[in-house]
Amino acid sequence: MSKFRLALQKSKKIHDCIVVGAGPAGLTAALYLARFNVDVVVVSRDIGGQMAIAPIVDDYPGLPEVSGAKLTEMFENHVRKYNVSIIAGDYVKSINRDGELWCIETENGRRLCSYAVILAIGSVKRRLNVPGEDRFIGRGVSYCAVCDGTFFKDKVVAVVGGGDSALSSALYLSTIAKKVYLIHRRESFKAFPYYVEKAKKNPRIEIITKTIVTEIIGDKKVSKIKVKNIETNEERTLDVDGIFIEIGSEPPKEFLKSIGLELDEKGYIAVNPDMSTNLPGIYACGDVAGGKHKYRFEQIVTAAAEGAIAAESVYKYLLKIKKTSS
Repeated sequence: MSKFRLALQKSKKIHDCIVVGAGPAGLTAALYLARFNVDVVVVSRDIGGQMAIAPIVDDYPGLPEVSGAKLTEMFENHVRKYNVSIIAGDYVKSINRDGELWCIETENGRRLCSYAVILAIGSVKRRLNVPGEDRFIGRGVSYCAVCDGTFFKDKVVAVVGGGDSALSSALYLSTIAKKVYLIHRRESFKAFPYYVEKAKKNPRIEIITKTIVTEIIGDKKVSKIKVKNIETNEERTLDVDGIFIEIGSEPPKEFLKSIGLELDEKGYIAVNPDMSTNLPGIYACGDVAGGKHKYRFEQIVTAAAEGAIAAESVYKYLLKIKKTSS
């Protein structure tokens, strides 16, 4: 019997692979690993990631205009069909080498070890970094329209951003709020034209371009925002009950550096075409992956594809370990 398999029998806490993150990339990786008959466990703060909070997903083949929550449920159920253990509600705070194993420590005190790790942790929401933002988080400042939109029924809100998330959030909020300001620093939008055209035709959405938010104002909760036209420097105040910030995301650079991973110039994990990294046994996929071999197109379908590639690469890696350990 190989040392590899003997180690697995001695400790239930040693797995073939740990997948960190349960968005489309992580769940797909777990699905494929299970189908490869690999012992896999998933650890994640939440299930679905950004996919779960998308009001409408209209670009996943075969599932037109499905809600992000529903698509997440479908992904999760498919993975659980293979009896994969999914530990949700816990945050991985460190990943360290322990001999031939990689071991993770979580916020809730868990310690899990495996021969391979797939990082599919996505990215974190960017902030405006303007006065009032931190003060009013949860009191009118939000980064998730689906999570908090219902609190603003028949009220006035602002959405800041110009990508798919901002436009889809504005469209979703227009079904709840009586008015939505869509504020973007540029004249044109990066979002899919479909979303842009729907927003332009929506009578509840007022689009304000070439404009930035400079301050968020209120007493116990948000009541106004200050905005400035970046061409004319003209400033004005808008009365709003809430502001939804959708200006993109960035990778958790310090966490990634602590593992010893090679990062690209923007702080994303540098991956090879097979999703491997500079550290043997660690793979990355989805939004957190980057580097010269990565073509950035942050979509659910591409994240899922990368998850499948990472899973097959891990399977081959494990076969190699078994061969050399026998």
